Order: sequence, then C-alpha cells, then structure tokens
Amino acid sequence: MAALDITADYLIETPLPPQQVAEVMAGEQSCGTFVRVAGETDDLRARARAQVLGVEELEPRAQPSLPNAWQQRQQIGGPYRRARVRIAYPVDNIGPNLPTLAATVAGNLYDLGEVTGLRLLDVQLPPDYRRQFELPRQGVAGTRRRSGVAQGALLGSIIKPNVGLSAEETAALVRRLCEAGVDFIKDDEVCSNPVHAPLAQRVRAVMREVRDYRQRSGRNVIVAFNISDDLDAMRRHADLVESEGGDCVMASLNWCGYSAIQSLRRSTPLILHGHRNGFGMMSRAPALGMDFKAYQALWRLAGVDHLHVHGLDGKFAESNEDVVQSARACLTPMAVEDAVLPVFSNGQWAGTVHATRRAVQGDDLLFLSGGGILAHPDGAAAGVTSLRQAWVAAQAGIPLLEQARSVPELQRAIDFFGAGKR
Repeated sequence: MAALDITADYLIETPLPPQQVAEVMAGEQSCGTFVRVAGETDDLRARARAQVLGVEELEPRAQPSLPNAWQQRQQIGGPYRRARVRIAYPVDNIGPNLPTLAATVAGNLYDLGEVTGLRLLDVQLPPDYRRQFELPRQGVAGTRRRSGVAQGALLGSIIKPNVGLSAEETAALVRRLCEAGVDFIKDDEVCSNPVHAPLAQRVRAVMREVRDYRQRSGRNVIVAFNISDDLDAMRRHADLVESEGGDCVMASLNWCGYSAIQSLRRSTPLILHGHRNGFGMMSRAPALGMDFKAYQALWRLAGVDHLHVHGLDGKFAESNEDVVQSARACLTPMAVEDAVLPVFSNGQWAGTVHATRRAVQGDDLLFLSGGGILAHPDGAAAGVTSLRQAWVAAQAGIPLLEQARSVPELQRAIDFFGAGKR
C-alpha cells in the first residue's frame, strides 16, 4: 500500500473463492474489467490498479442474502462464503472529487455478479488528501460559540406538527420553545418550502421571534431551517437565513447529493446541519449498503457540521450499539479540527440521558427531544427542565430516580413517559 492510497473495508458474500472476488472488485473499481483489454499494460496496472490488502474469511451461510441472476445463469450455488476484504485505491485515480470517490469505493461493486452480499464498512483517507476537501466551518466549537453553551450537552427540540403550521404559527411555537429554555430548534425533514408556510415567510417570522428573545434574554437560540432544494434555491435560502441573523441551515443529505452539499458548504458560513433521512435503505440489510462509519466519512468531506445518529432506545429500528458507534465516529477527527457534532433524536427524553452520556463519554452532542419537551404534562418549560436536570445528574453520577426526588419536573417526566424506559 502506498502512503497516498485510500483504503476501504468491505463485507462480501460469495459462492466463489473470496480472494478471487476481491481481485475482481479491485479491478472493476480501478483500471480493469472482466478481461484484460488492449492498453492495460503492466506499467499502467502498476500505476493505477487498486490492490487487495487483505481477505479475512468468516463463517459461511447456507443461503444467499441477495438474489443473483448472474449466478443462476452460471448455475453456481452455495455454500456462500463470507469475508472481510480491504482494498487500497490510488489517490491519483480520483483526485479531490467527492462523487468520484464515492463511485470508486462503492458504485458498481453492489452489482457484481460474483457477490450475493456486499457492504462498505469503512473508508480511511490520507490526511493530506482529506485536507483537499471541505472542513466543517463551525463543527462542535462553532456551534457552542454561536449558541453560547460553552459546556454540557446542547438541548433542542423539533417543530411539531411536522407540517401544517403556517409561518406565524411556526413562529409562535419557536417563541414558546425559546422561552422554555432550549438551545436549538430544527425544522422537520419533510417541511422545507410548503405552500402553507413558504420558507421565505417562515424564516422572517421565526427570526423576528428569535431576535426579540435574544434581545430580551441575552440568550441565543439556534434554529436549523430546512432548506433542502436544488442548489441554486438552497444558496438563496441560506443567504436569507444569514441576512435575518440566523445561524444554521439544514439539508437532507441523501436527496440533495454530495455535489450540492459541498457547493452549499462553500457558499455559506452558517452551521450546516446534516440530516441523514433515508440512510436506513443503505444500512438495514446486513449484507448490503454501508455502515454509518463509512457513510459519515464521505459526508464529512462535504463539510457538514452536524450529523444525525438517531437515539438510544428510540422509535427507529437501529440498535443502541449502532447509535453509539455512529456518535463516536462523528467525534473522531479525520484531520485537524474536523470532528462533527453528533445529533441524537427520535424518542429522546430525560430517561435516555444517562445512557447517552455514558455512551458518548462526554457532552459534545446535540440532544433533540420533540415529545419529551412538547408533550411533558406540565408544559414545554418543564420538559426542558427535566432534560437539564437529567444531564446534571448524569454528569454528577447521580441515579435518575434519586435526582427526581428533588426535581418535580423530572419525576413527572418519568411518571408520564414511563419509568420502565429509564
């Protein structure tokens, strides 16, 4: 492996010898194809061909994970061997080109006839190569600076109902959440520029309330406006948010695409809140897609500041272990000062705080609670108090129920949301 190689780890499943399939993968994603062709000289292969660095065979399976018409045509059957494969790709094949990087480490590999399963597990980049891409403009430090929250977890909420509120109704809810004491408020991923609350109207109405609250309280509340759209529109929306004194814009990464997010990053100094909705289609099948570790490595090259990781004991299918590993991946630098802020959300409330802090082993995270704040039986302010007191207890190593004896808002949250979930 050369010092300037990109390396990628895969899980593969195949009825063929795994070493043979790994070589097919390396050739397919660099200078080769299924047969050697004219012009594919030894010198060219030495310069441009990807190299198989290792193949570690795992337990086989009796049945294939995925259908495969190519293997049926070849009358190839099981058993289906599994292996972990590492491949090195020459940087010079790709250059500082994010879509081509993604096409190289993933791309047609998923369609190879030789495999009945393939999953991208991780991507490692040489530091000098990584620095040719965008870095987070704000990240953890910038988010803390803009929010005024120097220590502890940042606590936030989500605009609910997801859609249906007018611009003025949304602004009224933002005012209520600001007064309740949150640090951060975000749009839902399905609410960007609806007819009943056009984004331009919503930004102006919401920021009037945020500026008024900022002037009255001396506190800033960051609002992540969902500007997901075509690139030209996203740039216009980001400029409007900035002109209105806002701090943050949000985009649905998978649907906007690498190039659009990278270009947006270059055009705005605002916090870029990356929402991963749709990631489940890449991750839920164990032998297909990619792990979050690889996913976040690619998206961080676009310069996002925040990345969603779901939440512990939440409403989605992901395991707690996967959530924890995702958060830790976000906080692990790929180059100098490029860690991104992990965002915990979905079904989060005071009862998930202790486990979250233990998992992350610190407070550099954004903890979003929709129902845990807005559905608290004593109101949104009590919901925020329950969260803050749960974090105080977690930092001090005090059990949740013990803390609740002196904090009625926390006890009410436990009684309402379910002590069995704590």
